Amino acid sequence: MLNVTLLLSPEEASSESKILEAAAKTAGVPVDRVAFMRIARRSIDARRGRVRFNIGAELYIDGEEPPASVQLEWGDVSTKRAVVIVGAGPAGLFAALRLIELGFRPIVVERGKEVSARKKDVAALNRNIRLDTESNYCFGEGGAGTFSDGKLFTRSKKRGDYRRALEILHHHGASDEILFDAHPHIGTDRLPRVIAAMRDTIKASGGSFITQKKVTSLCKDAQGRVRGVMTADGEKIEGLAVILATGHSARDIYTMLAEGGYTLEAKPFAMGVRIEHPQELIDRIQYKMPSRGDYLPAASYSLVAQAGGRGVYSFCMCPGGFIVPAATDERQSVVNGMSPSGRNSRFANSGIVTEIRLDDTLPLAEKYGVLAGLEYQRRFEEAAFNAVNDGVKAPAQRVTDFIKGRFSSSLPACSFNPGLGSSVMKDWMPKMIYKSLVEGFKSFDSRMRGFITEEAVVLGVESRTSTPVRIPRDPITLQHTGSVGLFPAGEGAGYAGGILSAGMDGERVAEAVADFIQRND
Repeated sequence: MLNVTLLLSPEEASSESKILEAAAKTAGVPVDRVAFMRIARRSIDARRGRVRFNIGAELYIDGEEPPASVQLEWGDVSTKRAVVIVGAGPAGLFAALRLIELGFRPIVVERGKEVSARKKDVAALNRNIRLDTESNYCFGEGGAGTFSDGKLFTRSKKRGDYRRALEILHHHGASDEILFDAHPHIGTDRLPRVIAAMRDTIKASGGSFITQKKVTSLCKDAQGRVRGVMTADGEKIEGLAVILATGHSARDIYTMLAEGGYTLEAKPFAMGVRIEHPQELIDRIQYKMPSRGDYLPAASYSLVAQAGGRGVYSFCMCPGGFIVPAATDERQSVVNGMSPSGRNSRFANSGIVTEIRLDDTLPLAEKYGVLAGLEYQRRFEEAAFNAVNDGVKAPAQRVTDFIKGRFSSSLPACSFNPGLGSSVMKDWMPKMIYKSLVEGFKSFDSRMRGFITEEAVVLGVESRTSTPVRIPRDPITLQHTGSVGLFPAGEGAGYAGGILSAGMDGERVAEAVADFIQRND
């Protein structure tokens, strides 16, 4: 096998035959001697005003056999010992699949609906008809990631082999590109099918998948070990341990734990707004050309600045995407962004957020204790709702007006279907957040000329970047600090930040659960 590195034009990189020709030429072998070519990595380099694709390819010569594809199999665990998993987001689903591999029967308990039914509730939400507090963009099968861009990039290596996580998603229907793109994504149009396929694997292997069951308490045995959960309708679901993978928006779970005497920790988080530009404008800025043409993907950006000693940064940037309502309760205005697999919308959006420190929530700590950050978050969302007070319509300003603190008499076209209401965000937004965002926007414009433009609109609010609460766990056993048999996992526990990292964390926790059960047999 020969490894070659290629630097190709966008047009050349769009054709497998041209990639093969370039790879064979670089390797110094005739094309007809190449039995098989595999693309191992792909990225875009637009730094010097001449866009090129960096491609790493593997060539198998003269009949040489390529490596066998990864085989993933999950056996029958229908008669095996059970483990309860609360939450069917990435952490819960990956934990369930790993438990099956380790010979345990997962019982997945999810408060929301399965994907097919959840789609109808999301559609109604986008038409500003109704918000179902148990079935929306955050709650339901697959968690907040189901109807998202499906970004799979992670810098974290400490959680384990991210290649394995990508292979599992690929096995369940994600495209080949996620295995070699530098910044892989699945797309909101494909993710529901991938999630449903993962559920089908769990059920086909003998695991249980229970939806529309809201957990209200944890159950302990006579020795004080967590052995199951109680649901809102009074059903007790038991197992040898409980994995808590409820996501960052399940605020009632933190309240349940706090009232039950379980240890929690306050942690810093981030909040701000979501900004949307015409995708064509972002393309011009990033690619430094009038049009990206037929062979380049929608351009993205990643921006970081310091404003008054605070970090301000872009979050969950969605090229060729759209903005959606992400509230989970009435009287909240929360927005998020996502993209289809083709990233073919005419808009580009991104969260622009600033860090919220523990000191910022101190005035609320006397009353709300460790949950002060949740209350700070909630008040921000309610202030945004009150600015418009019309279902899930979002308060909005042109970014030029946001910076100057003035009312927008008109708003540009926007991908947010429920609708916008002009609002002077400076009037209701915490001063610290507003000032940091203004300075951040100015800094970003100095690096991306044209970022501040009459064509860009700012929507409120981007508040669910991460949880303000951590459910602490032992770094070795991964059990909750002070509890036996309870294993916090994923974003909701404060140990992940996206689909891939949450899934990998779920796998680690599943392995810790298996070790715990085997040691306590």
